[in-house]
Amino acid sequence: MTATSGGDAPDQGALLALQRRALGVLAGLAPEAIELGQVFAAAGHELALVGGPVRDAFLGRVSADLDFTTSATPDETEALLAGWGDAHWDIGKAFGTIGARRHGRRHGGEDVVVEVTTYRTDAYDASSRKPAVRFGDSLEGDLSRRDFTVNSMAVRLPELTFVDPFGGLSDLARRVLRTPVAARQSFDDDPLRMMRAARFAAQLGFTVDDDALAAIRDMHERISIVSAERVRDELTKLLLAPVPRPGLQVLVSTGLAAYVLPELPALQLELDEHHRHKDVYEHSLQVVERAISLETGPDGAVPGPDLVLRLAALLHDIGKPATRRFEAGGVVSFHHHEVVGAKLVARRLRELRFDKTTVQAVARLTELHLRFHGYGEGGWTDSAVRRYVTDAGDLLERLHRLTRSDCTTRNRRKADRLSAAYDDLEARIAALREQEELRSIRPDLDGAQIMAILGIPPGPVVGQAYKHLLEVRMDRGPLGEAEAREALLAWWADQPR
Repeated sequence: MTATSGGDAPDQGALLALQRRALGVLAGLAPEAIELGQVFAAAGHELALVGGPVRDAFLGRVSADLDFTTSATPDETEALLAGWGDAHWDIGKAFGTIGARRHGRRHGGEDVVVEVTTYRTDAYDASSRKPAVRFGDSLEGDLSRRDFTVNSMAVRLPELTFVDPFGGLSDLARRVLRTPVAARQSFDDDPLRMMRAARFAAQLGFTVDDDALAAIRDMHERISIVSAERVRDELTKLLLAPVPRPGLQVLVSTGLAAYVLPELPALQLELDEHHRHKDVYEHSLQVVERAISLETGPDGAVPGPDLVLRLAALLHDIGKPATRRFEAGGVVSFHHHEVVGAKLVARRLRELRFDKTTVQAVARLTELHLRFHGYGEGGWTDSAVRRYVTDAGDLLERLHRLTRSDCTTRNRRKADRLSAAYDDLEARIAALREQEELRSIRPDLDGAQIMAILGIPPGPVVGQAYKHLLEVRMDRGPLGEAEAREALLAWWADQPR
């Protein structure tokens, strides 16, 4: 993956368009923020809006939270914010950051949330990502320690003076991610910036500068010193971006994925020894894109962006490399790759410190993603449909979308056949739901009734009887109490005493 080099001149028309757009956004900057600049200036301190909010202003976006940098010390900042805001906090004070909130007058009175950080000039230990915090003495020095030039722009307050010492606006116009200092130095100082390059490629749709890409390829192993939690957070932001593909391609092409998500580059294998079919990696990227297209609005079944669905789409086939077999006649097989893949998914997500609910959901979707195959060839009984629904549980709507997305064949006839078959399955699920409450299928007799009919006390046998009646319920649908009693007694008669 390559990008425009850092020396190419930007299009002047694009620069002017960005400047006009930023003027509109900055003109609507919260009056409370302008007032904050006046408060700091009156106290003899500099204050500047920095980073994402400035970048987003040129992109025509309004940031909900505002990040500032200042010449004031943390103690001085805290005192000023205490007088300006309705609430303030010092949780980041060790790193020079004080936060505050004030009831705002923009956008219907939304609160204005700010974070103000003292100018920094950090020194890093080569064996650790944690910097030895050192406060700086200039805005330009503070901007030089930021990750990319598009995030190294600032607006001085209250006068709204634009500061751009590293050509960030030019890079924004060219849609390029470039480091304000030498790329190797920047990534050596803070290896997480390599992950941020991939994340911004996905979030902003920017390409990564050639020098930065080369530096990542040369030193990708440095990411291993970064905590799993921080890597997870960047990966999550990447996957929740509007178009994750460019970021995922940066991870794989630079070697970062070999340390962060090694199962992903391992998918770059062909489906047969004759090199006729697309590799599983490319297929997985297509599944992610299709799954995103099937996410819904906030009131729908799977509101986007949905992390569980996107993780499952990306990782559903990671069991294939371990299960690939070349059979007689040149046929390739991946028997039980969904079972193997579910275990690999759970292990990788746990290592990345994802929460238990997410780990279980993504692993379960991976395990179930092949269940539908074969539906079109042999008709499923109502019992099989019930099992499909109950096995998926709360993941059913995601499973619908994952299964549909998994069909990336170029064979139009096959694709239409699979789509029609899944349409039929969903219609049958809907029809059964009208007759039964599939999401809460229970036996027709509860535990107390089972004990009363069989004359037994609480214990394992009650659970066995309950499980048997659930199987009968799955196979035969609702029975009613009398027929369920007969089925229970028939089962009980066959049990060893």
